[in-house]
Amino acid sequence: MTADFALKALITLFVVIDPAGLIPAFVALAGGRPPAVQASIARRAVLIAGGVLLSFAVVGGPLLSYLGISVGALQIAGGILLFRIAVDMVFAQVRRETPEEAAEARAKEDISVFPLAIPLIAGPGALASMLVLGSEAHGDPAAFGVVLAMAAAVLVVAYVFLRLSARLARLLRQTGINVETRVLGLLLAALAVQYVTDGLTRLGLTITVGPG
Repeated sequence: MTADFALKALITLFVVIDPAGLIPAFVALAGGRPPAVQASIARRAVLIAGGVLLSFAVVGGPLLSYLGISVGALQIAGGILLFRIAVDMVFAQVRRETPEEAAEARAKEDISVFPLAIPLIAGPGALASMLVLGSEAHGDPAAFGVVLAMAAAVLVVAYVFLRLSARLARLLRQTGINVETRVLGLLLAALAVQYVTDGLTRLGLTITVGPG
Protein backbone atom coordinates (compact mmCIF):
# COMPACT_ATOMS: atom_id res chain seq x y z
CA MET A 1 0.00 0.00 0.00
CA THR A 2 2.84 2.36 0.88
CA ALA A 3 4.48 1.98 -2.54
CA ASP A 4 1.20 2.63 -4.36
CA PHE A 5 0.44 5.59 -2.11
CA ALA A 6 3.94 6.98 -2.64
CA LEU A 7 3.57 6.74 -6.41
CA LYS A 8 0.16 8.43 -6.26
CA ALA A 9 1.54 11.25 -4.10
CA LEU A 10 4.56 11.70 -6.35
CA ILE A 11 2.52 11.84 -9.57
CA THR A 12 -0.11 14.14 -8.06
CA LEU A 13 2.38 16.68 -6.74
CA PHE A 14 4.58 16.50 -9.83
CA VAL A 15 1.78 17.27 -12.27
CA VAL A 16 0.31 19.97 -10.02
CA ILE A 17 3.57 21.82 -9.39
CA ASP A 18 4.72 21.15 -12.99
CA PRO A 19 8.44 21.99 -12.67
CA ALA A 20 8.89 22.49 -16.43
CA GLY A 21 6.00 24.95 -16.43
CA LEU A 22 7.97 27.16 -14.05
CA ILE A 23 10.69 27.78 -16.63
CA PRO A 24 9.06 30.59 -18.69
CA ALA A 25 8.04 32.58 -15.61
CA PHE A 26 11.46 32.24 -14.00
CA VAL A 27 13.27 33.24 -17.19
CA ALA A 28 10.98 36.25 -17.61
CA LEU A 29 11.34 37.40 -14.00
CA ALA A 30 14.94 36.51 -13.18
CA GLY A 31 16.61 35.79 -16.53
CA GLY A 32 18.41 39.13 -16.63
CA ARG A 33 20.02 38.76 -13.21
CA PRO A 34 23.49 37.35 -12.47
CA PRO A 35 23.72 33.54 -12.10
CA ALA A 36 24.50 33.80 -8.39
CA VAL A 37 21.38 35.90 -7.81
CA GLN A 38 19.27 33.47 -9.85
CA ALA A 39 20.57 30.60 -7.74
CA SER A 40 19.69 32.45 -4.54
CA ILE A 41 16.19 33.29 -5.79
CA ALA A 42 15.55 29.68 -6.84
CA ARG A 43 16.77 28.33 -3.51
CA ARG A 44 14.69 30.75 -1.44
CA ALA A 45 11.58 30.17 -3.56
CA VAL A 46 11.76 26.40 -3.18
CA LEU A 47 12.46 26.56 0.57
CA ILE A 48 9.59 28.98 1.18
CA ALA A 49 7.22 26.92 -0.95
CA GLY A 50 8.30 23.82 0.97
CA GLY A 51 7.54 25.52 4.26
CA VAL A 52 4.09 26.54 3.06
CA LEU A 53 3.29 23.02 1.80
CA LEU A 54 4.56 21.47 5.04
CA SER A 55 2.42 23.84 7.10
CA PHE A 56 -0.69 22.90 5.13
CA ALA A 57 0.08 19.20 5.45
CA VAL A 58 0.52 19.46 9.24
CA VAL A 59 -2.21 21.96 10.11
CA GLY A 60 -4.69 20.92 7.42
CA GLY A 61 -6.15 17.93 9.26
CA PRO A 62 -6.86 19.70 12.58
CA LEU A 63 -8.17 22.71 10.69
CA LEU A 64 -10.66 20.57 8.79
CA SER A 65 -11.82 18.96 12.04
CA TYR A 66 -12.27 22.36 13.67
CA LEU A 67 -14.31 23.63 10.72
CA GLY A 68 -16.35 20.43 10.53
CA ILE A 69 -15.26 19.67 6.96
CA SER A 70 -15.20 15.99 6.05
CA VAL A 71 -12.39 14.35 4.10
CA GLY A 72 -14.89 13.43 1.40
CA ALA A 73 -15.92 17.06 0.95
CA LEU A 74 -12.26 18.09 0.78
CA GLN A 75 -11.55 15.45 -1.86
CA ILE A 76 -14.44 16.65 -4.01
CA ALA A 77 -13.44 20.31 -3.65
CA GLY A 78 -9.82 19.49 -4.34
CA GLY A 79 -10.77 17.40 -7.36
CA ILE A 80 -12.86 20.20 -8.83
CA LEU A 81 -10.06 22.71 -8.28
CA LEU A 82 -7.46 20.39 -9.81
CA PHE A 83 -9.71 19.69 -12.78
CA ARG A 84 -10.01 23.42 -13.43
CA ILE A 85 -6.21 23.70 -13.41
CA ALA A 86 -5.94 20.62 -15.64
CA VAL A 87 -8.22 22.16 -18.27
CA ASP A 88 -5.99 25.22 -18.43
CA MET A 89 -2.92 23.00 -18.70
CA VAL A 90 -4.38 20.91 -21.54
CA PHE A 91 -5.13 24.04 -23.53
CA ALA A 92 -1.75 25.54 -22.58
CA GLN A 93 -3.47 28.47 -20.92
CA VAL A 94 -2.00 28.18 -17.44
CA ARG A 95 -2.04 31.65 -15.89
CA ARG A 96 -1.01 31.54 -12.27
CA GLU A 97 -0.69 35.27 -11.90
CA THR A 98 -2.49 38.25 -13.29
CA PRO A 99 -0.71 40.80 -15.54
CA GLU A 100 -0.82 43.26 -12.66
CA GLU A 101 0.85 40.72 -10.36
CA ALA A 102 3.52 39.99 -12.96
CA ALA A 103 4.29 43.70 -13.37
CA GLU A 104 4.49 44.12 -9.61
CA ALA A 105 6.81 41.12 -9.35
CA ARG A 106 9.19 42.49 -11.99
CA ALA A 107 9.39 45.77 -10.12
CA LYS A 108 10.43 44.08 -6.90
CA GLU A 109 13.97 43.14 -6.00
CA ASP A 110 13.00 39.88 -4.29
CA ILE A 111 10.70 37.70 -6.39
CA SER A 112 11.38 34.48 -4.48
CA VAL A 113 8.30 34.81 -2.24
CA PHE A 114 5.92 36.30 -4.78
CA PRO A 115 5.22 35.11 -7.37
CA LEU A 116 7.69 32.18 -7.42
CA ALA A 117 7.04 30.46 -4.08
CA ILE A 118 3.41 31.59 -4.00
CA PRO A 119 1.51 30.97 -6.21
CA LEU A 120 3.77 29.47 -8.91
CA ILE A 121 5.12 26.59 -6.80
CA ALA A 122 2.85 26.39 -3.77
CA GLY A 123 -0.33 27.29 -5.62
CA PRO A 124 -3.94 26.39 -4.80
CA GLY A 125 -3.67 23.01 -6.52
CA ALA A 126 -0.52 22.03 -4.63
CA LEU A 127 -2.00 23.15 -1.31
CA ALA A 128 -5.24 21.24 -1.94
CA SER A 129 -3.24 18.17 -2.94
CA MET A 130 -1.19 18.30 0.28
CA LEU A 131 -4.38 18.52 2.33
CA VAL A 132 -6.03 15.62 0.50
CA LEU A 133 -2.94 13.41 0.55
CA GLY A 134 -2.37 14.20 4.21
CA SER A 135 -5.94 13.19 5.02
CA GLU A 136 -5.52 9.97 3.03
CA ALA A 137 -2.61 9.02 5.28
CA HIS A 138 -5.29 8.28 7.94
CA GLY A 139 -3.02 9.30 10.78
CA ASP A 140 -0.34 6.80 9.81
CA PRO A 141 3.05 8.45 10.49
CA ALA A 142 4.74 6.34 7.80
CA ALA A 143 2.18 7.30 5.15
CA PHE A 144 2.35 10.95 6.19
CA GLY A 145 6.13 10.78 5.96
CA VAL A 146 5.76 9.41 2.44
CA VAL A 147 3.68 12.48 1.47
CA LEU A 148 6.34 14.82 2.83
CA ALA A 149 9.12 12.83 1.12
CA MET A 150 7.35 12.95 -2.25
CA ALA A 151 6.73 16.69 -1.85
CA ALA A 152 10.42 17.19 -1.06
CA ALA A 153 11.40 15.14 -4.12
CA VAL A 154 9.23 17.25 -6.42
CA LEU A 155 10.59 20.45 -4.90
CA VAL A 156 14.14 19.24 -5.55
CA VAL A 157 13.21 18.64 -9.19
CA ALA A 158 11.63 22.11 -9.33
CA TYR A 159 14.84 23.62 -7.95
CA VAL A 160 16.93 21.82 -10.58
CA PHE A 161 14.60 23.06 -13.32
CA LEU A 162 14.83 26.62 -12.03
CA ARG A 163 18.62 26.46 -11.89
CA LEU A 164 18.74 25.13 -15.46
CA SER A 165 15.89 27.29 -16.68
CA ALA A 166 17.88 29.27 -19.23
CA ARG A 167 19.30 26.13 -20.86
CA LEU A 168 16.00 24.25 -20.71
CA ALA A 169 14.12 27.20 -22.20
CA ARG A 170 16.46 27.17 -25.19
CA LEU A 171 16.19 23.37 -25.46
CA LEU A 172 12.44 22.93 -25.06
CA ARG A 173 11.28 26.25 -26.46
CA GLN A 174 7.69 27.30 -25.83
CA THR A 175 6.26 24.52 -28.00
CA GLY A 176 8.06 21.82 -26.04
CA ILE A 177 6.93 23.30 -22.73
CA ASN A 178 3.34 23.44 -24.01
CA VAL A 179 3.45 19.78 -25.07
CA GLU A 180 4.78 18.71 -21.67
CA THR A 181 2.19 20.83 -19.89
CA ARG A 182 -0.66 19.35 -21.94
CA VAL A 183 0.40 15.78 -21.24
CA LEU A 184 0.65 16.46 -17.51
CA GLY A 185 -2.67 18.31 -17.66
CA LEU A 186 -4.41 15.24 -19.07
CA LEU A 187 -2.96 13.12 -16.29
CA LEU A 188 -3.98 15.70 -13.70
CA ALA A 189 -7.55 15.69 -15.07
CA ALA A 190 -7.75 11.93 -14.52
CA LEU A 191 -6.44 12.31 -10.97
CA ALA A 192 -8.97 15.08 -10.33
CA VAL A 193 -11.85 12.86 -11.43
CA GLN A 194 -10.53 10.11 -9.17
CA TYR A 195 -10.45 12.56 -6.25
CA VAL A 196 -14.11 13.45 -6.84
CA THR A 197 -15.08 9.78 -7.15
CA ASP A 198 -13.28 8.90 -3.91
CA GLY A 199 -14.92 11.85 -2.17
CA LEU A 200 -18.40 10.79 -3.28
CA THR A 201 -17.69 7.27 -2.05
CA ARG A 202 -16.61 8.61 1.35
CA LEU A 203 -19.85 10.56 1.57
CA GLY A 204 -21.85 7.43 0.84
CA LEU A 205 -22.70 8.36 -2.73
CA THR A 206 -21.95 6.09 -5.65
CA ILE A 207 -21.93 6.60 -9.40
CA THR A 208 -23.48 3.71 -11.31
CA VAL A 209 -23.10 3.49 -15.04
CA GLY A 210 -25.48 1.03 -16.65
CA PRO A 211 -27.22 0.34 -19.94
CA GLY A 212 -29.85 2.81 -21.13
